[in-house]
Amino acid sequence: MAADKAWCVVTGGRGFAARHLVEMLIRLNTYCVRIADLGPTIEPEPSEQLGLLGQALHSGRAQYVSVDLRNKAQLLKAFEGVESVFHMAAPNSSINNYQLHYSVSVEGTKNVIEACVELKVKRLIYTSSPSVVFDGVNAVHNRNESLPYPPKHNDHYSATKAEGEALVIKANGTGGLLTCCIRPSSIFGPGDKLLVPSLVDAARAGKSKFIIGDGNNVYDFTYVENVAHGHICADRALASEGSVSEKAAGQAYFITNMEPIKFWEFMSLILEGLGYQRPRIKIPAFVVMPIAHLVELIYRLLGPYGMKVPQLTPSRIRLLSCTRSYDSSKAKDRLGYVPVVTLQEGLRMTIESYPHLRAENQVTSKREGPSKASVYLGSGRVSRKTEAIGKFRFWSWYF
Repeated sequence: MAADKAWCVVTGGRGFAARHLVEMLIRLNTYCVRIADLGPTIEPEPSEQLGLLGQALHSGRAQYVSVDLRNKAQLLKAFEGVESVFHMAAPNSSINNYQLHYSVSVEGTKNVIEACVELKVKRLIYTSSPSVVFDGVNAVHNRNESLPYPPKHNDHYSATKAEGEALVIKANGTGGLLTCCIRPSSIFGPGDKLLVPSLVDAARAGKSKFIIGDGNNVYDFTYVENVAHGHICADRALASEGSVSEKAAGQAYFITNMEPIKFWEFMSLILEGLGYQRPRIKIPAFVVMPIAHLVELIYRLLGPYGMKVPQLTPSRIRLLSCTRSYDSSKAKDRLGYVPVVTLQEGLRMTIESYPHLRAENQVTSKREGPSKASVYLGSGRVSRKTEAIGKFRFWSWYF
């Protein structure tokens, strides 16, 4: 079977969004999929072993290769005989280490481009981020791709992702390689090990009651299947002939659910959907910011001695309190992208995928009347949160 189909590669293929892209590629039966990641071997979870991934690995329609983007020889081996590369690999955005991000997002992306050109790969789709146009100060409200890179980014992750994106766009047409960049906004969905678990940890620790800022900042959240779908649309557009391919290539695209919502309302819907109380106490960002700067300073001093990477940082305070919404019209017009899962349905499936984190697993009491989440999602009893002791951590998923 594998010999009859073209191959593609997904770098960072064991990451959250990348796993969904791999499964979608397998399900569409267009490509054989080579999953490239840092681990020496692939270790599928039980659900993956019994599902599409396990079947594809067994049949030969999927392969795993251990790859470090900083090693070009490994990339050349991984890209042999490949038609398309979905470059999704990037360091953890919560680690604000410039050298780490530069070595992967910039130098690693240079290696990816060079390997694609040398091996005559036809298409390269780079997973970028809306953070490449966010300076951490000015709100971004329904802006399109004409918004330029800022003089200074919010953090090292954003700055180096912008450099990598620029390299990919510049490489379009080199040696016949067609490229484009996808900027998925605030990804959520089943399988994410950051957003929902962090929210529940905060709720059980009694720390989910706080809103940073005035609570009116608007975000574009994107269900993970729509992110995978956006990558598929980009590949298909680049593979088209004539004007469709020409218009699609060498461009960056915002990918969203096209349903902007207040950031803290979205958080509240997840919390209430799992039976916890929604945030209600507003704290101005300027009150929290000095504490965040102090935490960051302490980490700079004690990080070399083993201090854990802090989650309360100035860059996160800005992200929690700023509006960041984007216009996806360009992706619709040039890639044919339209979300395949609505925000409401995505929230429902996300909440249902975390039954072990529901509040009824703790000591709870019923609340009176339906919650906003139950009205919005059309389901479920919502309980009050329990006051439990736990460790509070801010969320790093929203980069």
